[in-house]
Amino acid sequence: MSKILVSALIAGGLMMASFSDSRVMPDDPWQVRPLLTGATAPAFTARFPDGSSWTFNPAELDGPVILTFYRGSWCPYCTQHLMDYRNVEGELIELGYRLVFVSPDRPEVLAEGLEGETVSYEVVSDSRLAVAEAFGVAFRLDDVTVARYLKAGIDLNEAAGEDHQGLPVPSTWIIGEDGTIRFSYVNPDYKTRLDPTVLLAAARSVATAHGNENR
Repeated sequence: MSKILVSALIAGGLMMASFSDSRVMPDDPWQVRPLLTGATAPAFTARFPDGSSWTFNPAELDGPVILTFYRGSWCPYCTQHLMDYRNVEGELIELGYRLVFVSPDRPEVLAEGLEGETVSYEVVSDSRLAVAEAFGVAFRLDDVTVARYLKAGIDLNEAAGEDHQGLPVPSTWIIGEDGTIRFSYVNPDYKTRLDPTVLLAAARSVATAHGNENR
């Protein structure tokens, strides 16, 4: 069975997440419970690299959105993933999609990473992991892993400006103009990412089926 199929089963076969303000997150990425395709995407507020707020309201969208969670600018797999998306971002934008990447890094870290870059997508900060929790993809790293990361020069708490020791499972969501989740890819194996050509095919299918193509 292909890894893509396995991850699709993971995304589609788990129960809808229900996180509370107690901020209890699973301590294993394989235990996350992402929202199901067909559910309404949750409303949330995140921050742009300049510190200003962006509010996502599924009831007031002016077009479809592709939302991608990644682990942070320190992660080479995430950096490569964002670079790979550039091969299809033009076509996705032509289809009417707004491309948004959600990072656990605080705005200042995002701003440093984007300095001098010209990109067509947007990057927002979810440093408290509230958005990742709402989508059911947040998890907490154990102390041993956090210590190992620190030894390698990766300080997750410093990057986020928080002490939750959490990360989002890398995941991509296609959200229709009506706020409905039309497609999701959630893979706890952070080394395996959604192929941009597969995302483009899914985006075309959603756009055709729901009237978003050539908006």
